[in-house]
Amino acid sequence: SGTVTLQNGQSALDFLERTSMDAQVSSDKIRAIAAKTASGAAYPRSGLANNLQLVARLIAGGLPTRIFYVSQGGYDTHTGQRGGQDGRLRELGDAVKAFTDDLTTMGEFNRVMIMTFSEFGRRVTENGSQGTDHGAAAPMFLVGSKMKAGLLGADPSLAPADLTDGDIKYNTDFRSVYASILQDWLRTNSVPILGKQFPTLPILA
Repeated sequence: SGTVTLQNGQSALDFLERTSMDAQVSSDKIRAIAAKTASGAAYPRSGLANNLQLVARLIAGGLPTRIFYVSQGGYDTHTGQRGGQDGRLRELGDAVKAFTDDLTTMGEFNRVMIMTFSEFGRRVTENGSQGTDHGAAAPMFLVGSKMKAGLLGADPSLAPADLTDGDIKYNTDFRSVYASILQDWLRTNSVPILGKQFPTLPILA
């Protein structure tokens, strides 16, 4: 099974123990579950891939946690955006591909949904440093064998007249995505979590 290591060199299992990933599960149980489950896919060498590999092992090992959260930095591309963003997106794609292959091999993919999100989008116009500054709208990706394929919402317009102070206008409220996942996937009431009922989307096939 091996040890999964974060980018800064610390053991991912040590990280889980220190941050109390799941208050209902002891760190000893987390370690035991990870130790008994081997990963069946070849993962690329990146911090994101390492963390997803650990999540796959915990899912396959029966950890009762329903939501896992991993992160990938490097998208704050105010300067030299092209090279850095290309690399980050390639790393994301390769890591998610390995994760889905691994879950499929272990027979777990049908009960997993992957969602990507960011706390900010990017502006349309390049700044003076070959980058872009913080914007409003941003894409979200949902991955899973039970997801409805295709684009939810409309393609954003890049026409200057359709922008708001240089920002793309969003056409789907991210809280509708959350409401849809909470209600249709996790089967829980979204109102106490989001504060009110947001329209849901046809995310499941």
